[in-house]
Amino acid sequence: MKDEILELKQILAFPKEVAIISHRNPDGDAIGSSLGLSSYLKKIGHNVKVVFPSEYPNSFLYLDGIQQSIVFDTDHDLARKTIDNADIIFCLDFSSLDRVDKLGENIQFAKGKKIMIDHHLDPEPFTDIEFSDTSASSTCELVFKVIDELGDRSKIDVSCGTALFTGLVTDTGSFKYGTRPYTYQVAAALKEIGVDDYGVSDRIFNAYTEKNLRLIGHCLSQRMEIMTEYGAAMMWLTRQDYADFDIQRGDTEGIINYMLMMKNIKVAAFILEQPSIVKISLRSKGDISVQEIAQKYFNGGGHKNASGGGVYASLADIKDKFKRVIPKYLSKSS
Repeated sequence: MKDEILELKQILAFPKEVAIISHRNPDGDAIGSSLGLSSYLKKIGHNVKVVFPSEYPNSFLYLDGIQQSIVFDTDHDLARKTIDNADIIFCLDFSSLDRVDKLGENIQFAKGKKIMIDHHLDPEPFTDIEFSDTSASSTCELVFKVIDELGDRSKIDVSCGTALFTGLVTDTGSFKYGTRPYTYQVAAALKEIGVDDYGVSDRIFNAYTEKNLRLIGHCLSQRMEIMTEYGAAMMWLTRQDYADFDIQRGDTEGIINYMLMMKNIKVAAFILEQPSIVKISLRSKGDISVQEIAQKYFNGGGHKNASGGGVYASLADIKDKFKRVIPKYLSKSS
């Protein structure tokens, strides 16, 4: 990392036009790392624009700068122009260009220096500088480390720190998985500068509406199947459910975790029937790798205990496929 830090320090030595890009359907880590890095880079004199391929959940509106970000789905021309005109392009929380959909081609052929900061497996070689660490809890943790290695920890203020803590708390499920000792060191450092850890968690996890609670109840009572003999469970939502509950981006976030609250459930799947594709989210406990399941059977990937994918098939086919795959990874209890 030392050589990369020295190269990055030279690149950032003078004010430049900077674009920060994260993946489609941005989550807390994608949003937090982008806005946190943006806050820092602005502080050292750069002109920075954040671009998301698609809209972000309203639950993150408390973060400074989020409403000034550019969303490709609502402003194609400005998003492409921002990337094309950038001297530096930071690619955060994704390791392959297919995660940014149509913006991938713009990034690939852009003249700007491309820098990846990410913690996912198997990064593709499309950037000039790569900060990749699969043992990191989150991209926010890596952004903190990069800033610290640059010698600029003192430039992480409450606004920047709040964004970084957001990714830390969301990608670890409130520090329940994917952590390492350094994760807690970062959390402690952010709290020390004044980040309101309770406030961040309260805004993220205690912001449900009546619709959200009724949707959770519907999933638990009408859309859950338990494979007791294997310690697995799955939920699903149909296109009709999307219409009945007026499901918007972010409304299904976290629902999958309810299945893992059951003592004997080791793997959970949440299958979503969307207009042109069926998406699947996978979670696991312990040493069971859902990343392998997602990659091998559902055109996806991610992390060992949290992955996802998407398949052009029917909802019934994907439910059936999940039930056929599980016995390959979990032993039948006697």
